[in-house]
Amino acid sequence: MIAAQQVKTLFAVVVVAFIVATLLTGEVSAKKAKNEKECEVCKKVIDRVITQANNEYIDLTDQEAIQQLIKKCYYVGGTDDAATGLLREVTGPISRYMPADVVCNKLKKLDSQICDIIYYEEIDLSKIDLNKQRVKVLKKILQEHFGDSCKGCLEKTDYIKRIEELKHQRSDL
Repeated sequence: MIAAQQVKTLFAVVVVAFIVATLLTGEVSAKKAKNEKECEVCKKVIDRVITQANNEYIDLTDQEAIQQLIKKCYYVGGTDDAATGLLREVTGPISRYMPADVVCNKLKKLDSQICDIIYYEEIDLSKIDLNKQRVKVLKKILQEHFGDSCKGCLEKTDYIKRIEELKHQRSDL
């Protein structure tokens, strides 16, 4: 009787451990998905600089040459009127062959706004679920797709109704 009780307890422990491991794995994958969008512009710009340097046979350890490639980037201090001076903090890690995500994480510690820069995403009305969008996105859809500001809209449902009305009007034409 004691052995059967121990087996049940052991089985319960294994099941709980499996559930915890599954939840942690899901959390890690959600963080990875979030991190793909984080510093997206920075990573692409750094990757582009490294690729351009390799294509032009520029030695990555030559910080002056790398600075010339970045001279057009306002956000890291590449232009004369830039408000920041992060150029050396970009060229230094590149010259040590650090990957773009590491360079951007270092820049983020110095100036968190570097990762706030995002690419403009075109919103496809046929694929989007309006109920899952924030009011800010709904306002953006109204302004960009229909040129409407929905002056009488107070709640999210008002914005959704207005977008649906305008979608039907546009399809009738």
